[in-house]
Amino acid sequence: MPEVRKNDEITLDITDLNNLGCGVGRYGGAVVFVRGAVTGDRVKAKIIKVNKSYYVARLIEVTAPSPYRLTEGVCEAPESCGGCVYRHISYEYELTLKRELVKNAFHRAGLDDVEIAEVESVGETRGYRNKAQFPVTRGRDGKLQAGIYASKTHDIVGGSDCMLQPEIFADIAETVCAFCDANGIDAYDELTGRGLLRHIYLRRAEATGQIMVCLVINGKSIPAADRLCAELTNRFEHIHGVLLNINQKNTNVVLGERFITLWGEDTIEDILCGLRIKIAPAAFYQVNRRGAELLYGLAAGRAGKNKDGTLLDLYCGAGTIGLSMARNFGRVVGIEIVPSAVECAKDNAARNGIENAYFSCGDASDAGGLLARAERETGERIDADVVILDPPRKGTTPELIDYISERDIKKVVYVSCDPVTLARDCALFAEKGYSIGTVTPVDMFPRCGHVESVVSLTRGFDVDMRR
Repeated sequence: MPEVRKNDEITLDITDLNNLGCGVGRYGGAVVFVRGAVTGDRVKAKIIKVNKSYYVARLIEVTAPSPYRLTEGVCEAPESCGGCVYRHISYEYELTLKRELVKNAFHRAGLDDVEIAEVESVGETRGYRNKAQFPVTRGRDGKLQAGIYASKTHDIVGGSDCMLQPEIFADIAETVCAFCDANGIDAYDELTGRGLLRHIYLRRAEATGQIMVCLVINGKSIPAADRLCAELTNRFEHIHGVLLNINQKNTNVVLGERFITLWGEDTIEDILCGLRIKIAPAAFYQVNRRGAELLYGLAAGRAGKNKDGTLLDLYCGAGTIGLSMARNFGRVVGIEIVPSAVECAKDNAARNGIENAYFSCGDASDAGGLLARAERETGERIDADVVILDPPRKGTTPELIDYISERDIKKVVYVSCDPVTLARDCALFAEKGYSIGTVTPVDMFPRCGHVESVVSLTRGFDVDMRR
């Protein structure tokens, strides 16, 4: 094995591409990771990190391009952005990689016999995100600029024009920055803790066009707030509300707990799966609306119909999944830990005339305790026929899986944003006697390394496992 030192230049063939956007090759028997390289490329690269078992290199030149490499329509954001890790490759190849990502997760969990379907997608790769969080900094020219964090850092890369977001987001961010410059409002500095404007947080309801503008500040008010609201609303007719979020903590968390409405409404309304959905600033809502409709449709198919049964919707957010299936069940019970999301879920049920849905605030991982309390209050047992699980990236808990098993709930529909934790949790369900159906990946985040999946887990009856 040849000795390799930092700053050495090497030539290698790229044989794989991981979900961080790094091409993978071998040099002298060691694995080399090259960001921006594509499977099938031959590249020149410069070693920037030497480890006992692998090297990291910077791409210098593609000497022989891969057939998977895009030659036009590539995002023009700086390479350091780190957002679109698959921006260099064809979309067809991206979907192949995402299916392999799910297959590999189940393989590592010892579940090789589980069927992984082809990736479902609505086919949109641009402008699909309905939410943006732009950190703000002072650029080299002395002016405020909104941008994005460079990969694996809190260094801000200037530029708010992202191909994954609607163009109006960049226009709004630039307007806010120009206003702040004109009115002496400085950007927050993480190192010193000084400065006022931390983030520009935007949400857009695709179906209605309504936009929420929220400025995250290191203070309790912002100068010239009335003039700022007037300038924004005069220029952008679809702005539905302008808010402040108070975050004076020395933290990497974007949002603080308190919101102040400066103008208009403190929520926006979208249409999802035929339902009118109210979205509060802190409430979870899928960033890809059309992708969410595809995902929820697949989940509804697996949940089936039971007009006399109860659907238990855990980690329910603003209630979107459960409400989209309410017509198929006698009752929907949702649990969510964010109070404002619970209020949105209740309001969403009311505004859509859904009278068989009930939502409560609490940790979904303690579903047993929460339902026991509800049973004491109502004097009746809540027996779930189907459970919908849509947990955060860390997955659900062994305790909740134990509870579902002990209650002998026959069907669980698991919606996941992380194949690794999904496979881990499916293995735990299998230990409890649940059969794992076909896993269907869904590309909710084109050009990014993440992939959603939906799968049904059943026990005690024979079903078509793809439903």
